Amino acid sequence: MDMTTVAKGDIVGTVGVGALKTGFARYLRRIKRGEEILVTRRGKPVARLIPIKSAPRTGSLEARLATLAAQGRVTLPTRRPLKRIRMVRIAGPPISRTVIEDRR
Repeated sequence: MDMTTVAKGDIVGTVGVGALKTGFARYLRRIKRGEEILVTRRGKPVARLIPIKSAPRTGSLEARLATLAAQGRVTLPTRRPLKRIRMVRIAGPPISRTVIEDRR
C-alpha cells in the first residue's frame, strides 16, 4: 500500500482494486481505525473509502434526498403517493397450482 496526499492534505493509503479484493478485511480494519484509503484501477483513482464517523452527514432524510436531487442522483416524486389498497381474498385453489397446471 502506497501513502499519498490528497487535495485536502489528508494522508491516505492507496491500494489497487485487486489488492483490495484479496485483503479486504485488513483494509476494512484500517478504515475502522480512522484511516482513509484511495482505491485505484490501473493507477487512476476510482474511489475513496473513509470511516463512517467522518463521512459528511446532513440531518433529516428529506435534507439528504434534497441534496441527492440537487446533484441529479435521484428524482423526487411529483405526485402524491398512491392510496393504500386492501387485500382481496380469493376462494379456490392457489394461483401457483393453476400456473403449474398451465405449464403442463
